[in-house]
Amino acid sequence: MTTITAGYDAGGAHLKVARVENGRVIAAAQYPCELWKGLDRLDAALTAAEVITRGAEQHAVTMTGELCELFATRQEGVVSLTRHLADRLTPNVRFYRGLKGFGSSDAVITDTDSVGSANFLATAQAIARLRPQTLLIDMGSTTTDIIACDRPQGLSDAERLQTGELVYTGLTRTPVASVTTRGVLAGQWQGLARDTFATMADVRRVLGELPTEKDGEIDQHATADGRGTTVEESLARLSRGFGRDGEMRHLATWQVAAAHIREEQLRSIYDGAIQVLSRPGLEIQCVVAAGIGAHIAGVIADRLGLTCMTFGALIGAEPSCQLAATRYAPAAAVALLASNT
Repeated sequence: MTTITAGYDAGGAHLKVARVENGRVIAAAQYPCELWKGLDRLDAALTAAEVITRGAEQHAVTMTGELCELFATRQEGVVSLTRHLADRLTPNVRFYRGLKGFGSSDAVITDTDSVGSANFLATAQAIARLRPQTLLIDMGSTTTDIIACDRPQGLSDAERLQTGELVYTGLTRTPVASVTTRGVLAGQWQGLARDTFATMADVRRVLGELPTEKDGEIDQHATADGRGTTVEESLARLSRGFGRDGEMRHLATWQVAAAHIREEQLRSIYDGAIQVLSRPGLEIQCVVAAGIGAHIAGVIADRLGLTCMTFGALIGAEPSCQLAATRYAPAAAVALLASNT
């Protein structure tokens, strides 16, 4: 008899889902969910996700969407999302409460602090059960989690921003001006406009590291100016932050500028990892890479002198979905944890 568990990571920009059958991840996917525009966006994502979750006997949920602008407070967000998801995913739905395990929607409403933004703990816990002395680096579209899986330190976003375990920078959605306030162009340093003219998706398209057409798996949101995603359009946005108009005939010059911005982002993640690793008594043997920026985690692991493997490979996901399980690790992790409890 097949036992099916669906896992959900309900974020403010994406809904990530995974399907576990008999203890193995066999499918995972991500759906755009601009939650700040209303709960109807979550409903649309849940409907689209039914191709993955249909027939599940139990549903396991973790969330970060309580942080979005739709809610006045994080507590309000947790309560609202819990009630909404409990109504949509009845009858057998449980919510991940970090170190406290799973609980019903009623339990969540009286203990919102344990539920909000606990998705990183689900991934860390799933890893720790399989491989000790491991550092998780999960780079998503907006943030990067850096967790010593055996000994996570901060339990809230506020705490993790202090400990280095949460670096608020991601592969695609992060504005360039939040990565660095100065750039290099044609042999000179200069200040950058502190506005959202361009994102790291633009930087990576200029560098040829991101598809120039919308990638349903990686880059699912509108550009900063609502225009397209060609290299030329990405360059126009990037150059505006330099107070200039970019010209394709100078692409090589702009690629050097973009490489510097990318390096500043990598350095911020490396610094977070070094802060985590500096804790006395911590022993780390390898890195597990996750998120749509898992390849960046591999770069950081190399700089740290540590071996690296992907989350999908570690958990033994179905070969055809190891990449998806790696990219959407919290959804896969919460489904695995629920299927084993």
